[in-house]
Amino acid sequence: MKKLTTILSIFAFSFLFSSFETKAQCDTIASICAKHIMSPYISDGQQYRALLLADQNAEFHATFFGGGTYRIAACTGLKDGNLIFSVFDEERNLLFSNKDFKNASYWDFKVNSTLDVILEATLSGAQSGCAVVLIGFKQ
Repeated sequence: MKKLTTILSIFAFSFLFSSFETKAQCDTIASICAKHIMSPYISDGQQYRALLLADQNAEFHATFFGGGTYRIAACTGLKDGNLIFSVFDEERNLLFSNKDFKNASYWDFKVNSTLDVILEATLSGAQSGCAVVLIGFKQ
């Protein structure tokens, strides 16, 4: 019984430590990514995050209001260009992909009418990592 308790304690400690490490990694990436959401853009206050393996996608939902200009910034790791992000409408029609623009870390969108969008993030060449997507709007 003592051996089982020791094993469970080690497992719990390892899980807790890896959770803190992952959160710290995502915090660092979010801080780096935030450099793309600067004046004249204001953050929407959300940080869309997901821990991904190479074959996974993260999906986030947002609403862009008509007449607004928005900036989407997408990052993973310490360098720009390592995350592919795509923007779809509600019927999953592709509206934009940074893959067509050398995985640009951010892109600006002018929206004529209110639009609910699906943001999809995929790692570019990495085995795993924290994907961070930030949205800003122009004042």
